[in-house]
Amino acid sequence: MKSSAYAAIIFILAVSPSHADSCDKSRSYLFGGLGGDLTLPPKEYDDLFKRCLTTASMTNVKDVYMLKDGGLAVLPKQDTLAATAATLSQFCDAYPRATLHFLTKRERTDDKSLADIVRIRSTSSTSCQKIKGVAE
Repeated sequence: MKSSAYAAIIFILAVSPSHADSCDKSRSYLFGGLGGDLTLPPKEYDDLFKRCLTTASMTNVKDVYMLKDGGLAVLPKQDTLAATAATLSQFCDAYPRATLHFLTKRERTDDKSLADIVRIRSTSSTSCQKIKGVAE
């Protein structure tokens, strides 16, 4: 095995169970067919799950969920402009072609079930490609 594979295994084991639990629950929900037809190939959801686990370990992330459209939804620990910007910067540095959606106060109260959360569209959020100016 390559050293990067060892690092990935150690990282996954080091992620807080409560954070990884939301990643696992949302993946199980999507793959279990409860979220309806998947819009992306299964490999992309596997990659999304890995990004979810990594995102769960970020400083300002209280919880993170996989979204059906291929984005990630984050519940921040601190809902301030500075904390959100730092988290978004860290995420976009790691995943320049991904999208991170911060759950709004309305989504946190209206979308309490996992079913509602995984159906949130990340298209309302600016992609890291646009933020970083990366060509599509």
